[in-house]
Amino acid sequence: MDLSTNYLGLKLKNPVVASASPLSNTLDSMKRLEDAGTSAIVMYSLFEEQIVHEQGELNHYLTQGSETFAEAITYFPDLQTYNLGPEEYIELIQKAKKALSIPVIGSLNGVSKGGWIEYAKKIEQAGADALEVNVYFIPTDPRLSGTSVEARYLEILAEVKSTVKIPVAMKLSPYFSSMANVAQQLDAAGANGLVLFNRFYQPDMDLETLEITPNLLLSTSQEMRLPLRWVAILFGQVKASLAATTGVHTANDVLKMLMAGADVTMLASALLKNGPNHVKTIVEQLSQWMTEHEYVSVTQMKGSMSQKSVADPAAFERANYMKVLQAYR
Repeated sequence: MDLSTNYLGLKLKNPVVASASPLSNTLDSMKRLEDAGTSAIVMYSLFEEQIVHEQGELNHYLTQGSETFAEAITYFPDLQTYNLGPEEYIELIQKAKKALSIPVIGSLNGVSKGGWIEYAKKIEQAGADALEVNVYFIPTDPRLSGTSVEARYLEILAEVKSTVKIPVAMKLSPYFSSMANVAQQLDAAGANGLVLFNRFYQPDMDLETLEITPNLLLSTSQEMRLPLRWVAILFGQVKASLAATTGVHTANDVLKMLMAGADVTMLASALLKNGPNHVKTIVEQLSQWMTEHEYVSVTQMKGSMSQKSVADPAAFERANYMKVLQAYR
């Protein structure tokens, strides 16, 4: 059984990748992920706010629209204690590359073209096999057009690509007005991979203290429907590798994403809930299912249920809308 796949030009032993999460905070937990069968690890994100302490360009973006209240600054954690600092992050990548035999992918999270871009080069120099760029941006200013938002992604991609030679994947939000067009633009601009999708952690309200509070809810398999749909639509339309993330918890979830056209699936919540050894269970069940259904490789099934391969491609679009509503009893 050939479970291998290619992602960002990297040959991986299977399609199960550890997404950015606290599990990559220490070398010990990364070793546990490798021992369990994980084919690659995306490091937890190094945030722009950890690097850029002087406001500069960052302040311009963070003080638009509803964020102009001074109290907004208190929403950020103590950047001196949040995860590891920038230099420690680079050191951890160096240690991971020496200790692990699987690819290590760096992760940068930001909203501007500020000084944090230089850390893309430092991550490459530390030995990272690739870089994931997460532009976590919520445009709240009604004067900011959708075109301007899309341009920011393209500008950041161009800056990073001009800085490093390792493959670069863009981790995207699903909330573009034309998701397919944005994917095509990033593909044409040189993105080596698209990670679908970023998961927004939305705040809650405390009715007793009347404060806005952070509230982390881990994903469930039900949330995989959105990336499943868009992976299936984009398969064959872009050259970039496709990584499916959010809601991938079981071997069945992995199988569905592969058949939709994903090159890899990325797990975070499932590993936080069940521990690194959950990867071993998924890989074993994946291999068992493929044997029972007479598949000999991941490549054989990849994209077999994508929009361009199924008998009813409109099921991924609007035509299925009324059918679903009518089917509910």
